[in-house]
Amino acid sequence: MTRFRPCIDLHAGSVKQIVGGTLSVNDLGLKTNFTSEHPAAFYAELYRKHDLKGGHVIMLGPKNDDAAREALATWPDGMQVGGGINAGNAKQWIDAGAERVIITSFLFPSGTFSLERLQAVLSVLDGDRSKLVIDLSCRRVGKGWKVAMDKWQTITDFEINEENIRMLEPYCSEFLIHAADAEGLQAGIDEKLVTYLADICSIPVTYAGGGRNIQDLELVDRLSNGTVDLTIGSALDIFGGKGVTFEECCQWNSRR
Repeated sequence: MTRFRPCIDLHAGSVKQIVGGTLSVNDLGLKTNFTSEHPAAFYAELYRKHDLKGGHVIMLGPKNDDAAREALATWPDGMQVGGGINAGNAKQWIDAGAERVIITSFLFPSGTFSLERLQAVLSVLDGDRSKLVIDLSCRRVGKGWKVAMDKWQTITDFEINEENIRMLEPYCSEFLIHAADAEGLQAGIDEKLVTYLADICSIPVTYAGGGRNIQDLELVDRLSNGTVDLTIGSALDIFGGKGVTFEECCQWNSRR
């Protein structure tokens, strides 16, 4: 059954909810929906209290390491971490308390997928694919989707399709997929993408982007036959949203 997955998005050391498509190298034109007065550890403790495992801490750019480490230390082995993860630091983040590391841009040097780099990450994790999540956050290109890296601004040549999914699945335990065009807009999920992911993926998938209410959880559950989980960010009351309360999401999970 589809579950609600929590998140902690970090930007410049603070917990924020950002319109994903406005992120850039210099953050000119950045649109922020919410900046929390609470540290990342506050949310990690909240998720720990409600046993909401499988959430992700995403570091959007520099100056976020300390906040991420505080969150992971608050709930060791309870959350995943991503943003700037590579073969050189993946093991360090597991040692810091991450249940899994999430990797994206490192796998796509110059916008082209590198199996060698993926194997290198898995190697430093002692070959334990249960510790690795591959982030295939994407943008719509034509009638399909391609992976977007570098704060979702660089479109790679890697298509979201069954062949590529089958190639990646032996190396990881889960996929995290932000629909970057919908991220932070609270305008509804990408229904076609959710349906497609359910059709082509045989390992757990968490979709993020556009989730706005409990009805979207019900929609993802129906479209994916319960095989895809949903992250809700900007619409959530704990992030200043008015679409759905954190308590409603916890109740949704408890019923499942």
